[in-house]
Amino acid sequence: MTQPLRFFEGRTEIVSIVKVVMKKPYRSRTIGRGQILPDGSLSLVQQVNEDGQPPHQRTWRIKQTGPGKFTGTMSEAVGPVTVEEAGNQFRFKFRMKGSLSVEQWVTPQADGRTAQSKITVKKYGMRVASSDGTIRKL
Repeated sequence: MTQPLRFFEGRTEIVSIVKVVMKKPYRSRTIGRGQILPDGSLSLVQQVNEDGQPPHQRTWRIKQTGPGKFTGTMSEAVGPVTVEEAGNQFRFKFRMKGSLSVEQWVTPQADGRTAQSKITVKKYGMRVASSDGTIRKL
């Protein structure tokens, strides 16, 4: 993928199943609207809908810092978001409130319109949540 930020340009949808330790798995559906800004960075605004929760908005701002390396911010993250290209995958890493560390692997599919997403959330090194989903361009 030569310009991975462009995947999120326009409208995208993420549908996933979220599993939290000691809770029943639930469905999450996120609709995003992304644009590439004049400086080349991605601005992404997502409307997040999770079963049993009120909808909320999440915002991302990601820019390329080198070959296969990106950094930025996300409204729910504490500190920076780092993204690294690893083969045909992208690894997102960031921290969230409550001593949570998040690692997300996004694997673009051959059709160029979808990607698989796998998220692992750890607290003090122990896995406390995970999510498997599909991202698709709308």
